[in-house]
Amino acid sequence: MLTLRQLRYFEALSETLHFGQAARRLNISQPALSAQIAQLEEYFGAALFERRSTGVAVTPEGERVKRRVRRILAEVRDLEALTQAHGELLVGQLRIGIIASLAPYLLPGLLAELGRSYPRLTVGVRENVTAILADELARGDLDCVVQALPVERKGVSTIPLCEDPFLLAVPEGSGDRIPAPVSPSQLEGERLILLEEGHCLRDQALDVCRIAEQRDLATLGATSLTTLMRMVAGGLGVTLVPQSAVETEARAGGIRFLPFEIPVPSRHLALAFRTSSGRRSDFERLAEMIRVCLGPAEGSGHEKAGDTQAPPASI
Repeated sequence: MLTLRQLRYFEALSETLHFGQAARRLNISQPALSAQIAQLEEYFGAALFERRSTGVAVTPEGERVKRRVRRILAEVRDLEALTQAHGELLVGQLRIGIIASLAPYLLPGLLAELGRSYPRLTVGVRENVTAILADELARGDLDCVVQALPVERKGVSTIPLCEDPFLLAVPEGSGDRIPAPVSPSQLEGERLILLEEGHCLRDQALDVCRIAEQRDLATLGATSLTTLMRMVAGGLGVTLVPQSAVETEARAGGIRFLPFEIPVPSRHLALAFRTSSGRRSDFERLAEMIRVCLGPAEGSGHEKAGDTQAPPASI
């Protein structure tokens, strides 16, 4: 007979691919974990893991089991969440995923406000690229994800947050070489530096500029928007930056932020969560707080650079 404990043990081992690491994550002994996995394999009548000297690998039969275990445990976590609040908003545990190009600019204000307004809430935060966060949401490791639209996963609902318009970040010393407002066609002769593959901001920038992949682009190994901004300040090229990042990045200096011509390109941000989750009221309240944190800020950096911004339009 299968137990939830065995399924959770299986999940931990299939993710870490190491008995010792999985045992530490579960806070149990390695022999206890091995015994439970052996019982699972006996139940299914097949080896679920291939034992190696350096760890384990999931067998084809194990992969089939893994897909179902993830769905089952995600549903169990949603059921467990129903018992937390008893009608009260934002209590218990909330695991939030945030795309890497937004997290540094949203989290300070959001976490401070959550701490003040909801002291009974324990918040866990995961920052990563969209694809990884979507996987973690689907299998129940995260309760919700702040990301850019579109969301193309089945069984996922979204709450719209706001539009986040793009500006062009150029070295401060570049003067009037690129006149504002900027047309995407003006970037054809510029060295556009982008984040590494996998970041949605890279894809959004390419879409805005209508740039073919065969063009000579400079990624330079940047995995964060802050690193990208320092590259721009150092004169290595230009890049697109969302409005949500401008106030923070402008403090470091060395960058001028130029508005785009109308229609101003932007990304749409949303809060994504499993449709089966029983915490929509929590997510609605969280979305309200995120909108406040992402609202227009005084002195966002355009005024400092002497530039203006046109009303946003989506890409």
